[in-house]
Amino acid sequence: MMSGIRDWFGFGPATQGFGRHGHDHGEGGHGHTHGVVDPTIATTTRGIWAIKWSFAVLAITAALQLIIVFLSGSVALLADTIHNVGDAVTAIPLWIAFMLARRKPSKTFTYGLGRVEDLAGIVIVLIILFSAIVAGYEAIDRLIHPQAISFLDWVAVAGFVGFLGNEAVAVFRIRVGREINSAALIADGYHARTDGFTSLAVVLGAVGVWLGFPLADPIIGLLITVAIFAIVWQSSKAVLTRMLDGVEPGIVDEIHHAAEHVRGVERVAQVQARWIGHRLHADIAIKVAETASAKDVVGITEALRGELFDHLPALSEANIRLERKGKGAY
Repeated sequence: MMSGIRDWFGFGPATQGFGRHGHDHGEGGHGHTHGVVDPTIATTTRGIWAIKWSFAVLAITAALQLIIVFLSGSVALLADTIHNVGDAVTAIPLWIAFMLARRKPSKTFTYGLGRVEDLAGIVIVLIILFSAIVAGYEAIDRLIHPQAISFLDWVAVAGFVGFLGNEAVAVFRIRVGREINSAALIADGYHARTDGFTSLAVVLGAVGVWLGFPLADPIIGLLITVAIFAIVWQSSKAVLTRMLDGVEPGIVDEIHHAAEHVRGVERVAQVQARWIGHRLHADIAIKVAETASAKDVVGITEALRGELFDHLPALSEANIRLERKGKGAY
């Protein structure tokens, strides 16, 4: 159930665009075409579209489950509903982040406002944490003060509906997130997928009560709470890594690999990379032959820049400089 957590915020297979080399490595064109419309605006518009539809699906799912909660009194379904409500609400900070990211750079925010996606990630973690606390309290209270639940068949149906709704949203968000290289959107997609499996646990709890074990319902509610706390822990680490300019090790490897395709680059002395929103910025120091002319250096750096854009689809800016003499390897 938790296998997708490492992929949150871009740390894992979610960044599947890296490492694919479908381009021609021969001499000639590595043209990087810049369209009239800024690519960041285009991708965030797509992201906003994805968030709106995800919010609608999850809101409908949570509303249907909430009706069954009032009819049945199932604390397991209540925990799952609270979690789904929290998941729907996470669309709000993501939507705000995407809207702010559309703003052009200014004298104050010279890189734009792409970092608001990281702030949205923190808000999402806090929302998940709050839902875990509420669900845990209700589950423990029901263990101490057991109550009968009714409409077990509808509880099971509501759990299955929760699974279907979350899985649909997960597939949708992850697919669009990978298309636009948005770590925040990918993160929310894996969160929805995990929610889908916790929804199936509600069905298991209903079966347990039906078989004569009334505590199965609050126990499942407590297990869902534990799963939510696990999500909080894992996603918090990923969010903080991103905010501290951490990147996937595969990105650094890919930059070194791109340099191997450029004749004239003797070695890569230093690589620095960071995410600003869903766009990647990189600074690379390279070593070339001491006999290389200024014209040769320009050709080498341009060739490397072209390879970098081909190898890293999310790359927005690549600053390439020569290794400083006397500084040795980085």
